[in-house]
Order: sequence, then C-alpha cells, then structure tokens
Amino acid sequence: MLPFMDDDRPNFSGGVRNDAAQRLASESLDRYSQDELEARILLLEQEIMRVRLRLESASATRLAAEALFRPHG
Repeated sequence: MLPFMDDDRPNFSGGVRNDAAQRLASESLDRYSQDELEARILLLEQEIMRVRLRLESASATRLAAEALFRPHG
C-alpha cells in the first residue's frame, strides 16, 4: 500500500460539514507508531460500521414513513 502523504489528505467538498471525522482525516499521521496506526484503523472500522448501521436504520424509517403517507388510490 502506498503511503498516505499529508498533501493527499481527502478534499472535503460536497456537503460534508466540519465535524470530528473531517478534523480526524486532516490530522497528520506522522507522529503515530505502527501499533497506534493499527489501533486507529480498528477504531475507524468500528465507526464506519456504526455509521452504516445508522444509515440503514434511517433509510428503513424513511421508507416506512413514505409507505405510510403514500396515497392509496
């Protein structure tokens, strides 16, 4: 895997608000050890799963609401 250089940090456009994820992704990784980077990856993978579950839940709620209020004609 190629190293992630500081100038290759993600560009946050397209509706991403200035939140903790954006600040985290813009942080320099130079000061972290390999063990710390591995731990960070595990934590981020867990957070991605948490966000995906929330997204699925929100989607199911929206579909249920749309079905409830859909005209039956």
